[in-house]
Amino acid sequence: MRIASNRICDIERFAYSELQEVYSADEIRNLLKIIFEEYLGWDLTTWLLSKQKTINQSDLLKINFAIKDLKRHRPIQHIIGKADFCGMTLRVDENVLIPRPETEGLVGLAKDRCPSPKRILDLCTGSGCIALALAKVFPNAEITAMDISEKALEVAQQNAWNQKVTINFLQADILSDDLAELPMFDAIVSNPPYVREQEKAEMQPNVLDYEPHLALFVPNDDPLLFYRRIAEIAHKHLVTNGLLIVEINENLGEETAGLLRAKGFETSLHNDFKGRTRFAVGRRG
Repeated sequence: MRIASNRICDIERFAYSELQEVYSADEIRNLLKIIFEEYLGWDLTTWLLSKQKTINQSDLLKINFAIKDLKRHRPIQHIIGKADFCGMTLRVDENVLIPRPETEGLVGLAKDRCPSPKRILDLCTGSGCIALALAKVFPNAEITAMDISEKALEVAQQNAWNQKVTINFLQADILSDDLAELPMFDAIVSNPPYVREQEKAEMQPNVLDYEPHLALFVPNDDPLLFYRRIAEIAHKHLVTNGLLIVEINENLGEETAGLLRAKGFETSLHNDFKGRTRFAVGRRG
């Protein structure tokens, strides 16, 4: 099916008809708000006052394709090619995780607990969202961001260019590469893969089918392998009293904290804005 009319009210009816089995009414409304803003340049007020207006055929086709993609569970961020994070609009595609609002809490922890860092390292940077946000918070800090994926780093570099910040990007596999040449850092941050394979059944198709599994999943029998390696890197490359801040699996908070304590870090757990255990903070003695 295609949209039968180029009137806004008919486009709305088509969207609700096509998407009602996938999204709630509130979700459809929010998705339409994003689509109208992206393709027509309308804010919510303009949309609500324009129910009987018509749009040109080119915009109608774009909206039609967007609705069809949404019906296939494609994330709206991939459809429009961007996502918001910490007040920034960042480029995203299938090579990077879509930045989550929860992750903004990691940036807040760094801002509160690391007053004047000279050097910061972001491991598993993906889109670069954390590194870029920290570059805005700490404009005088030297920030290094690392990822295994060349394509992810291309996205992150484009985001750094668009945001007019300078980041040192490095391609490396933190699990296997020798990182001995890294300098010392005042803070190390990371949002590494932490979803166990067994948790796939709990995830939505828009994540499973469109976001990079390399950045999401870890084996059931060793779900903390990234944290173990990150703790080793932090132990060698954090200054005394330096901070390690990581996003974690909410179901493995105590296990992650225990691992960091065993590596010599004074550790605390912190919730995200939804009240879920989402971050571990370790201070190197």
